[in-house]
Amino acid sequence: MDNCIFCKIVDKQIPANIVYEDDEVLAFKDINPAAPVHLLIIPKQHVATLSDCSAEHATVLGKMLALAPQLAQEHGIAVTNNGNGERSGGFKTLINTGPDGGQEVYHLHMHVYGGKRPWRGLGT
Repeated sequence: MDNCIFCKIVDKQIPANIVYEDDEVLAFKDINPAAPVHLLIIPKQHVATLSDCSAEHATVLGKMLALAPQLAQEHGIAVTNNGNGERSGGFKTLINTGPDGGQEVYHLHMHVYGGKRPWRGLGT
């Protein structure tokens, strides 16, 4: 898509703080973070919304979801076990879909939020 900002990031026409890249997906820091850690995971292939996905997208969607805990670990927001059965830390994933779902950029993307209670007011 010629006017898609995320396609331009994939094509390296627009700089981004990339934290992960392979043949199918790209992850980068959000330029307007809503949390101490705020990452975006996108498929490299342009898909406008989650509603546009079908069974053919299952592999890339699974890859995006599986990448979230890996990036959470790398960025210090993974769930940790305190050794006494209690857990701390954690992160939130979010995919906004369509105008009523709060989507602003029409290239499928998953937000990964983390840090000290960043998700208050973020689709809770």
